[in-house]
Amino acid sequence: MQFFYIYVLQSTIDKNFYVGYTNDIKRRLKEHNSGQVDSTKYRKPLKLIYWEGCLNRNDATSREKYLKTAWGKRYIKNRLRNYLTG
Repeated sequence: MQFFYIYVLQSTIDKNFYVGYTNDIKRRLKEHNSGQVDSTKYRKPLKLIYWEGCLNRNDATSREKYLKTAWGKRYIKNRLRNYLTG
């Protein structure tokens, strides 16, 4: 069975978030931190601060789209409140 992961990275440079999805989270994190991803190559290093797993791609892409909305960003900030303020 293949899983799909929605992940949130935080830039250690500007502290902003990046939300994405993948079927191989370790590989994807390496790609981000090695500069292979255009949208994050100037914001590295990035650290994985949150992830969720899904059983199919459609659920993962739907969740990714939600987490990129204003409501989704609010959800992440509330979910990680202790981490972000600690």
